[in-house]
Amino acid sequence: MTSPLSAAPEGRSFKYLDLIMASFVTVLLVSNVASSAKIIDLGFAVFGVPMAFDAGTLLFPIGYIFGDILTEVYGFKASRRVIWAGFAALAAATLTLWAVRVLPGEAAWEGYAGQTAFEAILGGMSSGGIALASLLAYWAGEFTNSIVLAKLKVRTEGRRLWLRTIGSTLVGQLVDTGVFITVACLFRVFSWELFVTLVLTNYLFKCAIEALMTPATYAVVRGLKKAEGVDVYDRETSFNPFKA
Repeated sequence: MTSPLSAAPEGRSFKYLDLIMASFVTVLLVSNVASSAKIIDLGFAVFGVPMAFDAGTLLFPIGYIFGDILTEVYGFKASRRVIWAGFAALAAATLTLWAVRVLPGEAAWEGYAGQTAFEAILGGMSSGGIALASLLAYWAGEFTNSIVLAKLKVRTEGRRLWLRTIGSTLVGQLVDTGVFITVACLFRVFSWELFVTLVLTNYLFKCAIEALMTPATYAVVRGLKKAEGVDVYDRETSFNPFKA
């Protein structure tokens, strides 16, 4: 068993923290590209609402599982650093795709692909609306998820991991999905007619994935705590997202 800590030891290096950070950022970037590329229709409705969602929803819930693992094992301070790393990576990807979008295309490329194809697939991620929606939703949702989980861990004294992971996801995903779809609709990336469908489908799907992945989350958390020799409780932590 690892000893409960109020904070991860300053200056200590961990074997798996960098790997988790890299995986987290990868999931974030790939899911945002997929979200821009396609909307999936499952072909059925729930209470009359068609089950359709942006393709990034297939992968994005995994990012929240990484966030849960980070906060549960290493504490909010480590999670805060990783969240900002993801934010910077997403901003850099968005800026790069925006530059690609506005620069002139080469003649042969215009013949077999062209600006219209680029706009249809990656235009969303490189345009102001979807970029702002992604960045705001990610920032608000991830920090909400991490803070809720950290506080629940202290409140439950480390018991009922399932309550922390699912409970934080229910709140964090509500914030994330609500912000993303609202901002995207305001900028006319999605039509308001799709608002209820996209919010409901995205939210239910993401929360369901989190619940289904609970056994795997338990196994990873247990293994990491043992391997790293750390189990942080954020009893005296500042939850200010902007604090270094």
